[in-house]
Amino acid sequence: MIKIGVIGFGRMGKEIIKEAVGAGMKIVAVVDASESPQMGKDAGVLSGIDKLDVFVSSAEELASTLEKTKPDVVIDFSSIAATVKNSKTVSDKKINLVIGTTGLSEKELAEIKDSIKKNNTGAVISPNMSVGVNVFWKLVESAAKKLSDYDIEIIEKHHRFKKDAPSGTALKTAQIIADAIEIDLKEKGVYGRKGLKERAKGEIGIHAIRAGDIVGEHTVIFSTLGETIELTHKAHSRSVFTKGVIKAAEYVKGKKGVYGMDDVLNLKQN
Repeated sequence: MIKIGVIGFGRMGKEIIKEAVGAGMKIVAVVDASESPQMGKDAGVLSGIDKLDVFVSSAEELASTLEKTKPDVVIDFSSIAATVKNSKTVSDKKINLVIGTTGLSEKELAEIKDSIKKNNTGAVISPNMSVGVNVFWKLVESAAKKLSDYDIEIIEKHHRFKKDAPSGTALKTAQIIADAIEIDLKEKGVYGRKGLKERAKGEIGIHAIRAGDIVGEHTVIFSTLGETIELTHKAHSRSVFTKGVIKAAEYVKGKKGVYGMDDVLNLKQN
């Protein structure tokens, strides 16, 4: 039985706990921001399942919580700043990680990876752990290589509560396209448009929509004079993400090094 710690007890954290328990894993620690009104309460009850006798503890006590509970894998879906800090603490305790926090910069990712490598631990890091999204990325990569001279635009839609924009999934999609067609995303990425200006050749447009309770939708448009191809992934519920998280936790237990979901899902060879 895999012992799991969860950092970040928002909507995703609760769904992860339900999925993990359903998969036969043991939740041993749940950590949230110190100002959380959920502090000290039973994480199972708050997640809508039976009591787990695991009580929400403060992020300020993360090190001592990990020492007491000794999880095999810690799953982090907290904030950007917290994830960078948490990864150092978790890695120092020689515990493996699954990180799904979105919006991490290249510098922040480098810090996290350095902590993991320095401590010789393991981690799966991905802005989206849905099986469908990871297959979507492979399809986008293949299409981009064949349609590199087409106009390429990305549209992403999420619920009104999402803080980072564009989404981590949209940014990774853009990077996959840029790598496939061998351009610099920093030079060619255009984030929304306003004013009187024609579309420049080679741009990758990236557009964010925030409305209602949209779980997550990502569309890549490949268009030229005469035809358009669209690839779309729509998440109907957060369970598509949590199922991938559980696969990642199972995969990374006992491993060393940094992995992506293409490793977890064995997509690299296909």
